[in-house]
Amino acid sequence: MTTGPLLTEPIVSTQWLADHLGADNLVVLDATVVPFTQPNGRPGYFNGHEQYIIDGHIPGAVFADLTEVFSDPTGSYPFTRPSAELFAIAAESVGVSNETTVVVYDSGVGQWAARVWWLFRAFGYDNVAVLDGGLVKWRDEERETDVGHVEPVVGSFSTVERPELWVDKTVVESIVNGEVDAALVCGLPAAEFSGEAGHRSRLGHIPGSISVPLGRLLDRGTNTFLPEAALRTTFAPVLSDERIVLYCAGGIASSADALALTLLGHRNVAIYDGSLNEWVADASAPVVTGA
Repeated sequence: MTTGPLLTEPIVSTQWLADHLGADNLVVLDATVVPFTQPNGRPGYFNGHEQYIIDGHIPGAVFADLTEVFSDPTGSYPFTRPSAELFAIAAESVGVSNETTVVVYDSGVGQWAARVWWLFRAFGYDNVAVLDGGLVKWRDEERETDVGHVEPVVGSFSTVERPELWVDKTVVESIVNGEVDAALVCGLPAAEFSGEAGHRSRLGHIPGSISVPLGRLLDRGTNTFLPEAALRTTFAPVLSDERIVLYCAGGIASSADALALTLLGHRNVAIYDGSLNEWVADASAPVVTGA
């Protein structure tokens, strides 16, 4: 059985990718999503395919549509996780088989790539990593990019679900009520966590949560993850907890938190997929404001 390059961590450097680009059974995915503000003031999302084609991408990278293909388009909220069947179809459509090494990146700060990485893990596949620094760092280093569409060779992919990597609203309610022992971490920007900003019908966060926004995980100069010591300091309030449940608006920013915690060796981590989009829609679900 031929396999792709060996991964030793859930992230790879731009140099690692440059050294392995073009290797057999290596698939590079561009998972860029472009946010915009709708006329009603609420956020909307375009897949980044047009940007990928026109502005360029890492040579050979295949576009992974997170808005429709790698999410359930019939879900109640944006980016609802797909079923195992839908995910297998999505993976195959971008040329991934069960012998493929997958590297995912985006053109932003990495949360879209982290979401695709988490989905692969949740469906039983660990031979996947996020490009540390993403396309921003790749371009800053003046590495080669291509324009135009890359057509993948469709693969054959099978899943093994890991339901422990997700929690639903009832589990979060049990945590809030003290019936289940787990830490809650919110990946939204600090102003949304405190309730000073946001677009949801009720602002703030789930009671008992700590705030770890994506911006606190990255070096602003390089767009890469901070060193381990700095990440440990950021997550210090919850690292001793046996189980950590992450949420944000819809499971995207919290995927970057999940990636950081995995880098720190914490394995008992789950994402609340409905996150605040689902939580605040229930008027009886408590929300608190303040830092």
